[in-house]
Amino acid sequence: MKRFAQLYRELDQSTATLDKRAALIRYFNEAPPRDAAWALYLLSGGKVASARKKIANTRELREWIGAESGLPDWLVDDSYDQVGDLGETLALLLDDPAEAAPDIALADWIEQRLLPVANQDVELRRAVIVDAWRTLRFDERLLFNKLLTGALRVGVSQRLVQQALAELTGIDIARLAQRMLGNWAPTPEFLRDLLSPDELPGDRQQPYPFFLASPLESALRAEAGLPDAAPNEGQAPAPDVVALANDPDAVARALGPIDDWLLEWKWDGIRLQLLRRDGEVALWSRGEERLDGRFPEIEAAALSLPDGTVLDGELLAWREGDASPLPFTALQTRIQRLKPGPKTLADTPVRMQVYDLLELGGEDWRARPQHERRAALETLVAAHADPRIVLSPRVEVASWDDAARLREQARDRGVEGLMLKRAGAAYQTGRRRGDWWKWKIDPLTIDAVLLYAQAGHGRRSTLYTDYTFGLWDGDTLVPVAKAYSGLDDAEILALDRWIRGNTLERFGPVRSVRAHHVFELGFEAVNVSKRHKSGIAVRFPRILRWRQDKPMAEADRLESLKALAR
Repeated sequence: MKRFAQLYRELDQSTATLDKRAALIRYFNEAPPRDAAWALYLLSGGKVASARKKIANTRELREWIGAESGLPDWLVDDSYDQVGDLGETLALLLDDPAEAAPDIALADWIEQRLLPVANQDVELRRAVIVDAWRTLRFDERLLFNKLLTGALRVGVSQRLVQQALAELTGIDIARLAQRMLGNWAPTPEFLRDLLSPDELPGDRQQPYPFFLASPLESALRAEAGLPDAAPNEGQAPAPDVVALANDPDAVARALGPIDDWLLEWKWDGIRLQLLRRDGEVALWSRGEERLDGRFPEIEAAALSLPDGTVLDGELLAWREGDASPLPFTALQTRIQRLKPGPKTLADTPVRMQVYDLLELGGEDWRARPQHERRAALETLVAAHADPRIVLSPRVEVASWDDAARLREQARDRGVEGLMLKRAGAAYQTGRRRGDWWKWKIDPLTIDAVLLYAQAGHGRRSTLYTDYTFGLWDGDTLVPVAKAYSGLDDAEILALDRWIRGNTLERFGPVRSVRAHHVFELGFEAVNVSKRHKSGIAVRFPRILRWRQDKPMAEADRLESLKALAR
């Protein structure tokens, strides 16, 4: 536990990627295999506790720390509000033991102490947790609490961990990423196979890591000499960058001749890899989930593909004869059903729009240039001739001006914009900038009133940064969207002070505030929704700007938003 706590401290205190990678390399080089497997699992987003493995909920932890520290409930709650992180609060409210207890392995803490009491009687769970609090020093106690709460956020991506392992072992990072897709158990055996230099039988059952496109704004920023990213992660593009995105000449300067690029529509569906290997079919989502049985029509259509084929594409809800796909909300009704019945299959038919060929005849094609993969894909789909697996059409244009005009038609076509793929590019791993760009249409916008606020996470856990906004429905403001990105640090601080001084009610961590401030929100689409009080759901809402020039009486009305629904 001490070794992993030291790694956590080094990662948490460092802002340099090279330093973090060096710390990871040292840890994995020294840690026993059982500990290293659990560390890999936790740093990759895995959790010890879950809904099915209940060790302690938030209420229990706060009650127990109050009893052990002798502090009243209100002071525990106030400490939590000030610190903003429950794991850190729990660690701070107890003193270190007079003498350090013997170090216990990370794997033993999890496998021999925590997991055996999951879902057991409350007194048994409490005894294990309180004993840990009383015997662990601060760094280990903090880490222990992070395991309980599932909040092991330390500024390390899964790719950074894979880079460290690749540097340590010499194994290609693409192979490591492929082996870590899907569900896996944190065992020494998994770690051994992950780091094996040989090709293993299981490698044939895994999809390839997805290649992800980057927003075109990144290329436009670089060409214009603007900062690489907005001040806050997820913040909407600055107005000057939006103007550049609507300027074909700016796109040409950033990307060069249009003849160097393949253009396609950007679909709004579920990213999918179709694997036709060893006589079987498997569907994998970008979320690393196998979708067996959920889309039987796609699996049936894939059986006629040649063995040793892997396709990349988009799953869409689409009725035969329609010119455009159904809204994404229609597809959501399918993804939740493990075994859809005849009515669901009839009401919401699906198709796969394929746009890349990753494997053919059992051979990995990812290193081949985009234009070569595309040509082979066109031949394959034409020979297959099944309306459930179709080719994503190329967008044929002679200039960036033509492309810009077609992009303006995207919303009418039921798509999000254009995909730009460099003709000579290989199929890479993850979000590698330069070869795949998404040139999305400008967002739809509304002016909405701030109604509720909640504290954020990580470095913003002490600030109110998660907001709920409403529109006028008659004389009432009805909640329509939640957003947490789009303001700069100065605006966040100013709004946080205002929220604390204008709170009307508290509902746990949520505060309702006096209706006053108006914000312009951007979003991709509006869909009818029975699950929302307003009757509609907006897709990917974010804050575009704080409308301090606009009184709340002039905020938009719900009927205006409903008119945009598909």
